[in-house]
Amino acid sequence: MDVDFAVEMGGARRALQRTLISCCEQLLEMALTLTYESGQFLRRLWARKPLEYPPSGQEASGDGWVFGNRQYRSQNPRMFVHQPKAAPPVSWNSGGEGDFLRSEDKVDRPLPRLVSVACGFAKDSAEYPQYSRGKFGEDAWFMSSNAQAYVLGVADGVGGWRNYGIDPGEFSMFLMRSCERFSRAQDFVPERPDLLLGRGYCELLEHRCRIVGSCTACILSLNRANSTLYTANIGDSGFMVVRSGAVICRSLEQQHHFNTPYQLSSAPPGHEDNVLSDGPESADTIKLRVELGDVILLATDGVYDNVPEAFLVEALTEMSGISDPVRLQMAANALALMARTLSYNPNHDSPFSQNARKLNIEASGGKPDDITVLLASVV
Repeated sequence: MDVDFAVEMGGARRALQRTLISCCEQLLEMALTLTYESGQFLRRLWARKPLEYPPSGQEASGDGWVFGNRQYRSQNPRMFVHQPKAAPPVSWNSGGEGDFLRSEDKVDRPLPRLVSVACGFAKDSAEYPQYSRGKFGEDAWFMSSNAQAYVLGVADGVGGWRNYGIDPGEFSMFLMRSCERFSRAQDFVPERPDLLLGRGYCELLEHRCRIVGSCTACILSLNRANSTLYTANIGDSGFMVVRSGAVICRSLEQQHHFNTPYQLSSAPPGHEDNVLSDGPESADTIKLRVELGDVILLATDGVYDNVPEAFLVEALTEMSGISDPVRLQMAANALALMARTLSYNPNHDSPFSQNARKLNIEASGGKPDDITVLLASVV
């Protein structure tokens, strides 16, 4: 960028120009970060050697720029048992930037917070040509927060309804919008995301204009007071928590049979007995104590059906402790792009095709689907 400096410029003009130059420098830095992060993920996807940044002989920034070859261990994929010591009585001390808990020993400790971002793709861009916040095709999502908790949610509309002239995305979108609103209510209980899911579902069923359809759903709630993550999952959307290169907790898929997940439903009048429906009480719930540096992935099955767990673990490990939303956003973008690319690869031995083979079902290659990625870092 060429900048014309006038010799006789006044102090105000000089200050304005310096500000503009500073903004340009920040934009360039963001672009370099974006290009580097995305390039690294793409090189991994096609098994090419990753680039090093900064160049040899220079010091890294401490944010983990250099991607080394690592062996990632896998612990129990679902259960993480942690029995913390009883916490002393606490009282809230709120105020602007200072989020702290004050304990009886008069020592302040900062509350954990989530830096979270979202990215995704619609499977059929012709059906959904324009971006709508909180929606990627038939998938829907939300992120909300208050003084007590951070709440994230995803829902995956069941595509079969399109055969009957019904937009599957309407059901999932309404459910997530209701859950988002209830998560900001004064009576919201961070420890009960299953109740939040139930309230949203009840509101959908009671809507004056009947909303027909069904969806899977997963909601996470981080209670800041006790650093505990509470989850409720129904179907094959789900979450994964990575710490120090290992999966410490992952949701289980709930399936009636292969490729037929548990789902919340609303049938057309008179057809209630002909539609598969599971109540919110069927949701699988988990409680997990989180630590600083943990990375949380919340996604629909378009991600888990196409991207191997080992790659997800590697990508999430690199984001440990990252509080820069730009870095986190580029990682989410890259993960979503990976899932979409692999979903259309007929030669990819996807997790979906591997699971099908175990049941003697032929389903080779990736599985085209809507893609939704919510990525969060505990800082």
